[in-house]
Amino acid sequence: MDTINDFEFKQRKYMPVFPKANGKTTVYIEGYPCEDDEPMSATDFHGEQIAGLYEQFKRYFAINQQVYIGIDSFIYYHEGDITKCVAPDIHIVFGVAKYPLRRSFYTWAEGAAPVAVFEFLSDATARQDRTEKVGVYLNDIGVQEYFIHQPELKKPAEFRGWRRGISGEIIEMTPDPQGGLFSEALNLYFRWEEQHHTHVRLLRPYLPDGTPITTPLEEHHLREAAQARTEEEIQLRQAAQARTEEEIQLRQAAQARTEEETQRRQDAEKLAATEAQRRQDAEAELKKLRTQLANLQRQ
Repeated sequence: MDTINDFEFKQRKYMPVFPKANGKTTVYIEGYPCEDDEPMSATDFHGEQIAGLYEQFKRYFAINQQVYIGIDSFIYYHEGDITKCVAPDIHIVFGVAKYPLRRSFYTWAEGAAPVAVFEFLSDATARQDRTEKVGVYLNDIGVQEYFIHQPELKKPAEFRGWRRGISGEIIEMTPDPQGGLFSEALNLYFRWEEQHHTHVRLLRPYLPDGTPITTPLEEHHLREAAQARTEEEIQLRQAAQARTEEEIQLRQAAQARTEEETQRRQDAEKLAATEAQRRQDAEAELKKLRTQLANLQRQ
């Protein structure tokens, strides 16, 4: 099966459907800070996790221009109050233009709130991520789903998620036996895997049927492998064609030899027939001469 084309088909099949937001794309509003002089990630473990998941989301949602993906940027959720601000590691908003990129995201201006937020636990913010931010994200901002994950492999595994129920209540999601959670908002399944060479417990997204959303590097390797398979198939076809042509040439040579042998046999048969006729003619002539001689002697 063509893995790349198969994924592109499933990508269209499982892409969520949502309405367009009623606001306006807003890159920046004066008076709302967009920087806090803090580094993007707390540790290299967080950087590896955030960058990887961000690129996977970018690849998956690339076909929909009405999906905005924010990474470690401010979300302002109350007009006129710059303290009503959060900066999740990753957030996804449906119904708003992917481009242009924003300096911050303003929910009232865009007419939309993130459908999903991801925070990756660090020593400095883990307590808030598990407690206060659950209410802020789901109640105050109106986020549909909120996830936290511990990416550092040497620390205890922790992957949790909350969503808003039909009545607006906060419900913690129940993981499956593999520790994974399904996001109804994104229509994606999430499960972490241990990467011992980097010491990262990497959270990864999957399509509902279990197909992984690859990273750009993995996609590059898949394309290289597909190209290598294509080149190998071409070489195999060329080799098969060469063998076929060689077999045709051998058959033609064998046929030529057969025809040559047949011609030689026919020539030999003709020569033998000619010689036999000559012998018969000679014998007949000799018999005639003998008869004439005998008649002369009797006279």
